[in-house]
Amino acid sequence: MSHEVDHQKRALRAELRERRRNLTSTELENTTVGLTTQLQELVTRSGARSIACYLSRPSEPNTRPFLNWALERGIRILFPISREDGLLDWTVGETGEESAGLFGINEPIGELLGPIAINDVDLIIVPAAAVDQTGMRLGWGRGYFDKTLGSMERCPPVYGVIYDSELRDSIPQDVHDRPVNGVVTPTRIAELG
Repeated sequence: MSHEVDHQKRALRAELRERRRNLTSTELENTTVGLTTQLQELVTRSGARSIACYLSRPSEPNTRPFLNWALERGIRILFPISREDGLLDWTVGETGEESAGLFGINEPIGELLGPIAINDVDLIIVPAAAVDQTGMRLGWGRGYFDKTLGSMERCPPVYGVIYDSELRDSIPQDVHDRPVNGVVTPTRIAELG
């Protein structure tokens, strides 16, 4: 990664973190309701019976009500588990329990299925700091999802979850960055690229 691109990404991530920290509790509640509705629409429209999705942290758009909805409908969900080698393992998190993972981020507890388990899902929902109009995704800097998506033989549709203001005209990018097919925000589903 070039030093200039790295600097631009760090600056943009810092700005986006600050904006997220400044959201009021009312704004967070409203965006959770909207995001849940949009994610339900995406899964229903796609007919997905098996998805990969992350457990949101408090600083991220809240995926948890959507995940509860999907589980109630018998949709199989693979959750990512961080590994020290920069890859992701996957689990279905059968117990509903969580523990602090590699970076202190809560991850589901369950049988580890290995990195290739994601090859069998119909839809992938990933976290993002921002996404641009071409579908380029800016993650939070560890590259886990870029490596995962870049290694897949047959990749199903991939959607980044962001707040409305995080869909940008352009974002800094490097050769290892992987695009998404669209984004889900609290107000819409946007197809990109």
